[in-house]
Amino acid sequence: MTRLDRITSDPAVCHGQPTVRGLRYTVESLLELLSAGMSIDEVLEDYPDLERDDLLAALEFGALASGRRRVVPLGAA
Repeated sequence: MTRLDRITSDPAVCHGQPTVRGLRYTVESLLELLSAGMSIDEVLEDYPDLERDDLLAALEFGALASGRRRVVPLGAA
């Protein structure tokens, strides 16, 4: 089951960056919150207009996007 239909891109919203359901929450900002250690429940508490599936869609989008680039951790040779 994919949730990618929740991710949209519109040049008139956030300069065309991928957002969740056309809201002004970019996938990037949601991934930053989660990677900073916030739980899904904490994000939903802080942003009540988001839904659990929105965050799962952002994670899915990020996972797919990460497969297109090679990421080398800092300090790696």
